[in-house]
Amino acid sequence: MTVEIVYETHAITEDNENGIATGWLPGRLSARGRVVAAELGNRRRDDGLSAVFTSDLERAVETARIAFAGVGIPTFQDRRLRECDYGNLNGTALDEFPMPRSQFVGLPYPGGQSYGQVFEATREFLSDLGDTWDGKRVLIIGHSAQRYALRALLAGARLEDEIDAPFTWRPGWDFRLPAGTVQ
Repeated sequence: MTVEIVYETHAITEDNENGIATGWLPGRLSARGRVVAAELGNRRRDDGLSAVFTSDLERAVETARIAFAGVGIPTFQDRRLRECDYGNLNGTALDEFPMPRSQFVGLPYPGGQSYGQVFEATREFLSDLGDTWDGKRVLIIGHSAQRYALRALLAGARLEDEIDAPFTWRPGWDFRLPAGTVQ
């Protein structure tokens, strides 16, 4: 069997609009972000979802709360779906951020974590997901770091390439998690 995974980023935050790397700070959806969250719900609420999983950071939780209010799809928060912890750089302007970001695959951000650690947390999450949700379709609302990890774990991409690639928003990414494939 297989778990069908739909991945969506959290909706637009005030920090996104102001060019800030939020990291492990909670973040708050902007007015436009609340509209985008409602659009996500319209797009996905009749999509055959068995569950929604979100990061426990407020911007992802708020996205799910707006998108799926009153729908009855169970929603679960999971700390393993958090954005990369930029440590001392949480809340830093993006134009002051050290580049390339891929230098932090094995090296943690000062006072924070590495993308490799996010990759491992995502791998652990997927292992548990496969054990419990086999044969189901689920939605993950997360951050850029989970998209990098999902592409590396389930689509054969190189983590470094994903981290350094420019981000282009789109209405979700589809993945298949075949039983027993996450090592």
